[in-house]
Amino acid sequence: MTTRLQILIAGTLFLVSMRIVSANPSTCEFLASGSVSSSSGPLKLTCTVDGEKREALVYAPTIGIKGEKLPLVFAFHGHGGNMQVASQLMHIQTLWPGAIVVYPQGVDRPSPVDLSGNKPGWQLEANQALGNVGNKDLDFFDAMLAAMHEKFTVDNQRVYTTGFSNGAGFSYLLWAERGQQLAAVGEVAGRLFNPPEHLTQPRAVIAIAGKMDTTDPFAEQKATIDNDDRPVDNATGAGHPCPVPSGATNGTECTLYPSTTQTPVKTLIHPDGHVYPPWAAAEIVKFFKAHRQ
Repeated sequence: MTTRLQILIAGTLFLVSMRIVSANPSTCEFLASGSVSSSSGPLKLTCTVDGEKREALVYAPTIGIKGEKLPLVFAFHGHGGNMQVASQLMHIQTLWPGAIVVYPQGVDRPSPVDLSGNKPGWQLEANQALGNVGNKDLDFFDAMLAAMHEKFTVDNQRVYTTGFSNGAGFSYLLWAERGQQLAAVGEVAGRLFNPPEHLTQPRAVIAIAGKMDTTDPFAEQKATIDNDDRPVDNATGAGHPCPVPSGATNGTECTLYPSTTQTPVKTLIHPDGHVYPPWAAAEIVKFFKAHRQ
């Protein structure tokens, strides 16, 4: 009787595990083999997640000590963008050659500026009903993170996300839904979609926004900073002026809001529109290097 019961239990657990796996199947592989150095160009990660073919460019560290734990940066392009252009625009791999830098490719997704979802982008809320997206992009992030751990020695205290526009909105979503896995967030011309999303995990953030932005209205970006970022980061006190980046447009203002939980909020507000300033990536990398979990 005991043996039959054990077999029955084992069989039940196997079936349950099969249902769990089949409900959210994810597989990833690197197309390039051999050295993980990106000195000759990026590696290409291909994944199948929730039935979708996904891909990303991965720049492996070109400097560092063998066996050391490596920082990991995910950088998301805007709506209608692509991973190749993002890797050139942000060029985080040249600013931080000791980090693993991942530029994922979005797929067609609806957004406030493309309700039909005719261009590649990212989901903006968990369980997104619009476009029948569900959590496909969150699942893609999970699959990529797992693949990075399999390929490299990742420092779990130094995992970061950044993005432009829709990619910044997705970085905010990752903060809301995957905050425990992140050390800091860098966003340019984006915001949290609240409601329905809310931030609960204090994480250092650098937010870059243009006062003339009408694509993702500046007032809504500012509301995210004041009503979401600063409260959750315990950075509600008076801000202090900080150095403006070299080359920034006249009128750019830098403000640092100290935090009682060591998760400060830094803002760089410029007088331009919906753009990725040429100095943005360097500021984000500098901020990331100063913060870990």
